[in-house]
Amino acid sequence: MLVISLENTRLRTVSALMLASLCSGTAMAANTTINAATNTAPPLEHDLEEIIVSGAFEGRKMGETILGATVLTKDDLARQTSGSIGETLRRQPGISSTFFGPGASRPVIRGLGGARIRVLDFGLGSIDASSTSPDHAVAVEPALAERIEILRGTAMLMYGSSAAGGVINVFDGRIPPKEPEGGFNGALRYGHSTVDNSDEATAAFNVTLGTYSDTAIVAHGDISWRNSSDYSIPDFAESSTLRSLEEEAQVGADGHEDEAFGVAENSATESTAGSLGLSMVFRDGFFGINVKKLNSQYGVPGGHSGHEGEAETEDVETEEEAVSIDLDQTRYDIHGELERNFGLFEKAKFRFGYGDYLHTELEGEEIGTVFANKGWESRLDLIEKGGTNWSGATGIQLQYRDFSAIGAEAFVPPTISTQFGLYSVKEFSFGPWQFEFGGRYEYTKHEADTLNLARTFNGFSFSAGTGYDISEEAFLGFSIYRTERAPATEELFSNGPHLATNAFERGDSALGLETALGIEATYSYATGPFSFVVNGFYTSYNDFIYEQEIGEEEDELSVFQFRSADARYYGLETQIKTHVGTSAIGGLGEIDWHLDGQLDLVRASLRNVSGDSDLPRIPPLSGLLGFEAKAELFDLRTELEYSAAQNKIAPFELATKSYLLWNAYLTLRPFQQKNLAIELRGSNLTNKDARQHTSFLKDLIPMPGRNIKVSLRAEF
Repeated sequence: MLVISLENTRLRTVSALMLASLCSGTAMAANTTINAATNTAPPLEHDLEEIIVSGAFEGRKMGETILGATVLTKDDLARQTSGSIGETLRRQPGISSTFFGPGASRPVIRGLGGARIRVLDFGLGSIDASSTSPDHAVAVEPALAERIEILRGTAMLMYGSSAAGGVINVFDGRIPPKEPEGGFNGALRYGHSTVDNSDEATAAFNVTLGTYSDTAIVAHGDISWRNSSDYSIPDFAESSTLRSLEEEAQVGADGHEDEAFGVAENSATESTAGSLGLSMVFRDGFFGINVKKLNSQYGVPGGHSGHEGEAETEDVETEEEAVSIDLDQTRYDIHGELERNFGLFEKAKFRFGYGDYLHTELEGEEIGTVFANKGWESRLDLIEKGGTNWSGATGIQLQYRDFSAIGAEAFVPPTISTQFGLYSVKEFSFGPWQFEFGGRYEYTKHEADTLNLARTFNGFSFSAGTGYDISEEAFLGFSIYRTERAPATEELFSNGPHLATNAFERGDSALGLETALGIEATYSYATGPFSFVVNGFYTSYNDFIYEQEIGEEEDELSVFQFRSADARYYGLETQIKTHVGTSAIGGLGEIDWHLDGQLDLVRASLRNVSGDSDLPRIPPLSGLLGFEAKAELFDLRTELEYSAAQNKIAPFELATKSYLLWNAYLTLRPFQQKNLAIELRGSNLTNKDARQHTSFLKDLIPMPGRNIKVSLRAEF
């Protein structure tokens, strides 16, 4: 899936460069000028953002690839950043989110989430417990991101089977790979939102401390802070569907006087993050270290409460305490790159990250359950010298995870997981033809000592594809892949109450490898001011692992069972962009007018199963239509965001109604320079009740109501 804002270059160009970025884990600027193919006005300079030219295919001409990529640059993030990585990305084609309130939201790509989506921090995993449960936040702060890349295809081969659904790589510049211009640069930002009376502030800087011979010592520092109250909602917290069912079940009940209305209770958040780093930048590479600290406290909305004891004692009801989460992570990273002659290779890239993560669930003031995760990840990528018509990379990846949960809601036993991966990817070009091949071997072991259980898996994954330049304007690509994914610890060993999702979760220690066989086709066309891209995909799974309500109760909670069955996922994403024209209005100068639209569709169901076979929490048809005006002094954008009703539901799941949201964005640059900007963002301006079908909380709380956010951004 290709999402770019360059009307006058081919979409596949950026796709190729995104694969390069993923291999390297480093964003490098290329001051590339792209000329207009027609006499129409070229895009403004801020549309021609940095182009990545590093990684497996470094040094080659900008060409074509069948890998799909979405890129959010600094300007995109300034407009779209939210308190979580899931909400920041959910308007991108093919993306939705698990929305568990403002504090916790993971991305969902093409209906896949959890252990099938890897969220990377500068090329390495986030080293947290976010894939264990949707109420667990990702330990990555989007407010500090400089760019975010969403990739799929052969990228999975480089980052493991837990990236089978996609990779989200967040670049925050914590370890500077180059010296800042003039020896210093920095940025400040402050924002205020009305829907939750929130305030946020971020600051970051890079400074050259000194230069010794051909080596520069560069320091980095950053900090972010955010505080929000319970957010406003348009109507009742519970959906009309759920409220109707409750009325039917409680004939003669006294209406809904005690129900939450107008506010999502227990949705307040507060977070602080910061890091310090130091790099040695030399002529043929760099070596750097960084220490990062993150603390986040957020409520778990939706009416969840602490683990219940006696509901009544002598006719006196016990008041249930709201659940909140205190998340704390300390992380250490070492990154290095060296470009030299290594025999078959021309560059070596090393990454190591260690994280100490603690996640405490509070029931009122009392500690309920403590989740701890200490782990590390390391990788070495070797970029091959290649030749006139081929390039590639080979690498090794190691992971270690020591996970434990202690307390009333310890639904997953302490587990030690180790993983080893070895991959290689290649690309060949012959005239208008491009060919890509890749393979990965992966060893995974999960040990649960308290259960006296250990499971070992050996997985092999392969991918191949071809692309063809139909003309200078049109490109057609086709890929096929076969992947094997080892089950995650929660899928194997869960057995206990999980109040955040109102579920008693049961794993299945006998689960085996999940095997996927998929095909994907892409077509892109770009000429002058017009661009169009469409991707179609079909994936057939053997022993697909999923979690589903089974109609039983335990500890007064509905039982959700992890099980496996054959399944299929298919769908498409399409996007169109056009430069409508240029006009001059008064003293505003030239204004470029742009129109864009996108449409996403995914279907998922079990195969060879009688009766209802739809899988749970699959996103419905969605689309977005935007109109934008760009000038030197301002950018103005308005858009309509649509989500269809979802009636294709699993057993015991409720349908979700459609919604249409109106959003608007205004960026002012009052001093004719881009290092100072005032930004206004209006979200859900008509105050609609909107619920994401991919969320466990969709019937308990809606998304935020009308919001006006004002921000001030300065760069120097």
